[in-house]
Amino acid sequence: MSPHRPLAALTDQAQQAARVAAESAGVRVSDEASLAGFLEVEQLFNTVWLLPPGESAIPSELLRSISHAGCNVTAARDQTGRLVGAAAAIVSPKSASMYSLIAGVLPGISDRGVGFALKQHQRAWGLARDLTEMTWTFDPLVSRNARFNLTKLGASASEYAVDFYGPMQGEMNANDESDRLVAVWPLTSTQSTACSENHQAPIDGPSYSPSDVLRVGPDDDPVLVMAAGALWCRVPTDIVALRAQNPQLAAEWRRSIRSIFTDVFASGHIARGVSRDGWYRLAPGGTA
Repeated sequence: MSPHRPLAALTDQAQQAARVAAESAGVRVSDEASLAGFLEVEQLFNTVWLLPPGESAIPSELLRSISHAGCNVTAARDQTGRLVGAAAAIVSPKSASMYSLIAGVLPGISDRGVGFALKQHQRAWGLARDLTEMTWTFDPLVSRNARFNLTKLGASASEYAVDFYGPMQGEMNANDESDRLVAVWPLTSTQSTACSENHQAPIDGPSYSPSDVLRVGPDDDPVLVMAAGALWCRVPTDIVALRAQNPQLAAEWRRSIRSIFTDVFASGHIARGVSRDGWYRLAPGGTA
C-alpha cells in the first residue's frame, strides 16, 4: 500500500467504487444475514453450477455459520428483490487476508456487471476490517472467469493446484479434474484501485511469428508463445461446452495447460492478465 493512501482513504474509495458498480449493474448489494436469504443463496449457487437434486455447492447452514462467525456473505438483488448473485468469503486467521469460497451470478445476466459489483463490495468489506488481500481459486481453462479475475479485477496468479477439489458434481465440472489457479488480489494496490473504477489496463493477445511458438495445443495451433517480453498461454474459448461435446479433447487440454503452467510458474513467471481471446500474459516475476 502506498504511504500516501492510508487505509481509511482506500476504504472510502472502495465503498464509493462498490456503490457505483452496483448502480451500474442495476442491483442492490448487501451483506446477507437471514436464514431465508441463505437458503436463496444456496439455491442460486446450485443453479449456477448445474448441480443435481440433493447436491449443494455450499449448504445454507454453512453460510449461516460463516455469517455468524463475522465473515462475509454478500447478496446482489435486482430492482424486484430477486437474488441474482452472491458470494461468500472467510477471514484467514492471524493474517490480513480474506479467502473467497464461492461467487456466482445467475445465468443470462453475466454481462451486466453483477459479479464485478459483488467483488467490489467484498473489497470494501475487507478494507473496512483492515484486510488488505483476498485469495481464491478458479479453473484456468475457463477463460471468461480468468479474464474477469486477472484483467477486470487486477488479481494475479503464480500457483497451480492439481485436482484441488478431487472429483466434482454437476454438469459444469463433470468428467474433468479440478485443477485450479490461486488468484491473489491485493485490495490496496494501485492496479486494484484503478480496476475498481473501471480503469483496467487493456490486455490484447500476442503478435508472434512462427519462431516465437514454443508449444502447440491439442488443436495443433500455438498454445505457448514468447512475445513482447512475456510468455503467452492460450486456453479454449469455451471449455464447459467442450467437456460436454468431447470429454477426451477437454482432458487433453487439461493436461496440456497443467504442464505449461507448472513449468512457467516454476521458472518464476506470474499470470497478470488475460485477453478477450483467451491468452494469459505470463510475465517474469517482479514485472507488471
